[in-house]
Amino acid sequence: MATSEVVSQKKLNYAIHRWSSFSANYVPDNILVDKPNDQSSRWSSDSNYPPQFLTLKLERPSIVYSITFGKYEKTHVCNLKKFKVYGGLNDDNMIELLQSGLKNDHNKEAFDLKSKIEGQLFPCRYIKIVPIMSWGPSFNFSVWYVELSGDDAPELVQPCLQWYNSYREQQAIRLCLKHFRQHNYDEAFESLQKKTKVALEHPILTELHNHLVVQGDFDACEALVERAVHDGLFNEYISQQEYRPKWMLIEPVCNGTSEEDRPGMRGGHQMVIDANTETIYLFGGWDGSQDLSNLWEYNVPASRWTCLSKDTEKDDGPSARSCHKMCIDSERRQIYLLGRYLDSSLRTSETLKSDFYVYDIDNNKWTLISQNTAEEGGPKLIFDHQMCMDVEKQTIYVFGGRVLTSGSSGEERSSNEPLFSGLYSYHCPTNTWKLLREDSGNAGPQDIRSRIGHSMLFHTQRRQLYIFAGQRSKEYLNDFFTYNVDTDEVEFISDGTKKEEGQVPAAGFTQRATIDPELDEIHVLSGLSKDKEKREENVRNSFWVYDIKQKKWSCIYKNEHLNKEQWGKSHPAEPCPRFAHQLVYDHIHQVHYLFGGNPGKSNSPKMRLDDFWSLKLCRASKEQLLRRCRYLIRRHKFQEIAAADPLAALQFLQCDLASIVDHEDDEETREFQQLASTLFKSKEEIADGYNMHFLTDVDDHFPGRTQLFDTLVAFFPEHMAQPKGNLVDLITF
Repeated sequence: MATSEVVSQKKLNYAIHRWSSFSANYVPDNILVDKPNDQSSRWSSDSNYPPQFLTLKLERPSIVYSITFGKYEKTHVCNLKKFKVYGGLNDDNMIELLQSGLKNDHNKEAFDLKSKIEGQLFPCRYIKIVPIMSWGPSFNFSVWYVELSGDDAPELVQPCLQWYNSYREQQAIRLCLKHFRQHNYDEAFESLQKKTKVALEHPILTELHNHLVVQGDFDACEALVERAVHDGLFNEYISQQEYRPKWMLIEPVCNGTSEEDRPGMRGGHQMVIDANTETIYLFGGWDGSQDLSNLWEYNVPASRWTCLSKDTEKDDGPSARSCHKMCIDSERRQIYLLGRYLDSSLRTSETLKSDFYVYDIDNNKWTLISQNTAEEGGPKLIFDHQMCMDVEKQTIYVFGGRVLTSGSSGEERSSNEPLFSGLYSYHCPTNTWKLLREDSGNAGPQDIRSRIGHSMLFHTQRRQLYIFAGQRSKEYLNDFFTYNVDTDEVEFISDGTKKEEGQVPAAGFTQRATIDPELDEIHVLSGLSKDKEKREENVRNSFWVYDIKQKKWSCIYKNEHLNKEQWGKSHPAEPCPRFAHQLVYDHIHQVHYLFGGNPGKSNSPKMRLDDFWSLKLCRASKEQLLRRCRYLIRRHKFQEIAAADPLAALQFLQCDLASIVDHEDDEETREFQQLASTLFKSKEEIADGYNMHFLTDVDDHFPGRTQLFDTLVAFFPEHMAQPKGNLVDLITF
């Protein structure tokens, strides 16, 4: 965050503690001054081989909020393309505060640093900058200027210092408690816990440990896990698991010929969904030869398409078009439509008017709201823009898109620089437009650069527009930012320059995005990548999920490596790569729907698709996790019974364990089948196979129980569990 955004934040004084590399370098005091025009004003390493780091020592412990890097006045091969920042109260024990990289330009860059642990501010005395990669692959590292921003006021730092010291002491005690319990030092464990009153873990997990490890009461263990699942304690674990995509080709119910029962092949069309009625509406598009003007609805429960209008222009609606946009007010059951693309040969003063329509779903009626929104304070005629709706406030937001001009009107800034539309709002009840932000060619912290082929989504609870990617002239954008519709504030999540390869969606356009406000997730199905000339090689659909709370992208699947022969089969496993498709999301039932698009085949340039798919993002359910836990518990119980009474173990295997095996899971089925061989082994062989030693102490008797306990604890929230580390790992030699 910028310094001005935190009232108590100020520039911190610091001293150079050391620059560490293979040969130490002396750092003169005068380079604490920012001199972007002086190439010698920098810290440099002798090489680009690790270990290298620069340690800054603050005059006193401080809460450090951000770090700013200055640069040389021009690009430089020694700039840090990748680096990490660590912080701590001493230079031997630090935690990671930041991992990022600098743009190779002349502008200062500021980064937020981690300043809280478990919601509490913690102080630092040392800040360590660790270079990882320079922009020149064989060049050394240079840091031109560093500025730390934070607060060293004693009234703030001292309570934080006391809390941090107390926190570290509690963690040390918990590690001791964990070590004592694991090694069956009961007296030491009880004495330390009684003296310090520090809990090793949540009481539920202590109860689980007693049932499982101490008593070997597997039935009580199952009952406790079942209670935990029903109380929602596994929900956090479920939310952190990767999705598995489940595509399904939809074959609608047909009444007559195929042409009458479903929309034909097209791309550049638009779809919206009413999740309350599970109804999808589709309008327009380009079939490879002409624009279309038919309107369709698809009823999900009935699995049926219905043509509402073969030609909406004849029904007082919009003319045939593509590259337009629609949004739906599901409460008032209205669909709004704006924009279209026109070939340059068809552009006249009349055709370049920006018409604006609303469709009344219940009455199957179109109404022309405006013949030309530009005359009413709205956007000019645009295409490949984005439009979404705040249903609660009855406000539509329109951003970006290319402004269509006649070419002879002089509206183009130059032959190589097209016009882009800004950010507008439209208030439906009052029929009023408002220009919120003009297109900006700059890339400042509050500037919005317009574009085409981007994504824009409205988060109903956060009251923010999420905008990312797209194309501006010949530049492919990969930035990601929010616009607060209530405060008119822009916040950049990513400027698109620091992405790690494979960790965020690739720069491109025509990707399709949806949002789930309840899950706090954004979903993106990619489309066409940068190289437009190599369409067949670059139409590589992949599906990404962005976790808004964790600020993290994850790739669910990529299909560019699939066997292309399957895409021509009658029942393919998933849709073939495409662009100019449409994707809508039913947030109530958590299902995506995909229709049509352009496969980008150079040998068939007019080819369009008419396949229809549903996509369900699957995670393990609570019921599936409960079954898995029961299987793990009973599997271990079988192992213990087998060591004492093979006949009883066989009966337990055939009845109690077999009944909960997931026979669709090949690995679990194979493991279950191999368990029978345990019955023919000696106690010593069983002990070797399952890491059990038959001694006198309970915990030593079945150490496999401790392993099972750790496995089950992983399903519970992290804050309930014992520390992850081990006491012996802190011992160094």
